[in-house]
Amino acid sequence: MSNSINRTTDAGLSAEMRTFYSDYLIDNATPKLVHDQFGQKHPIPKNGGKTIQFRKYSPLQKALTPLTEGVTPDGQKLNVSTVEATVKQYGRHIEMSDMLVLTSVDNNIIQATRLLGNQAGATLDTITREILNGGTNVQYAEGQVNGRHLLVGGKQSGNHYMTVDAVRRAARYLKTQNAEKIGDSYVAIIHPDIAYDLMCDPAWQNVKTYCDPKDMYEGEIGKIAGVRFVETTEAKIFKGAPLTAGAANLTLKGTASSANSMVMVAEAVTAAEAAALEGRYVLLNSVRYKILSVIAGSAGSAAITLDGEVTQQNGDILYPGEGGAEGRAVYSTLILGENAYGVTEIQGGGLRHIVKQLGSSGTADPLDQRGSVGWKATRTAERLVESFMIRIETTSTFDGEPN
Repeated sequence: MSNSINRTTDAGLSAEMRTFYSDYLIDNATPKLVHDQFGQKHPIPKNGGKTIQFRKYSPLQKALTPLTEGVTPDGQKLNVSTVEATVKQYGRHIEMSDMLVLTSVDNNIIQATRLLGNQAGATLDTITREILNGGTNVQYAEGQVNGRHLLVGGKQSGNHYMTVDAVRRAARYLKTQNAEKIGDSYVAIIHPDIAYDLMCDPAWQNVKTYCDPKDMYEGEIGKIAGVRFVETTEAKIFKGAPLTAGAANLTLKGTASSANSMVMVAEAVTAAEAAALEGRYVLLNSVRYKILSVIAGSAGSAAITLDGEVTQQNGDILYPGEGGAEGRAVYSTLILGENAYGVTEIQGGGLRHIVKQLGSSGTADPLDQRGSVGWKATRTAERLVESFMIRIETTSTFDGEPN
């Protein structure tokens, strides 16, 4: 067998193989980047420090002064402002032994690269998602309530599920802010649980009836009220974790004769659970409180101090306060206009595929026993114009887990 043949187990990968693996990693990462699709794309600066600048332009004022015959008015200047963000690095790797490489039937570099590409895409998408969901414009369902903790789900009636009217209200807001559309529509990033609720509406328009497949966004499912919907399981879900390992909610024990900030609970709370509870939010009778301190104890002896006084009633329930009423999951549906936010590009330094062959560590691996495959990305995102995006928060027929 010729020694000129390049193999994946050679001491060095050929340029062609390196390109193949790098492209394969990016191909597997890209479908996960739903939250990246609609932002301004900015390349990672090389040798430019850790700060990247996103630019936004102020609109020009109306020109209401009539022209004077023969007189040229003064020229106008573009008003460009910058928003700076600091990029950070993320990455992971998989180590492979020489025995795995020698005895496995599969090409482990390809398999590892596929898994790492999925991980990289989900990681980078989540980074952008969290920044977008920190936006200041929020609409709670159709506007019936003014707080996440008041959103109700799972009842026989009165649920705050996604509706066509909620979408129309959000689209109306963007229009009043003169937010430009992305192509011919605003774009919504929606969870499948919420899409299920919305698609039950007879006004729903299936994606196949209005869009040429070549013009579809990744994950696009349909359109309504001038908003195109892109579905992803990575859409943000707000829901508090169980309050203790053994109980999602806690039950108040005993009835107090007067208001007090300390309440007794019927469930046992360990020292570790007490420490984890401090600083969390809870709901009691539809009011949201912050936990200031917790005294651990056995069943019936643990105590929680809240940031407000309550009149304790035996059997009242403390629910996690990070989601909706009674701890129910609240889903975010982001409605976006053009230039609402910016992201760093996945290529051009944004995402790298790194393969270390057996023996590449020199004396740190004297018997050529370890190789690795990994990814590294330099990343950030930034909200540029808050009024060009709005977040609709709703409950759902389903009750998802926080992500």
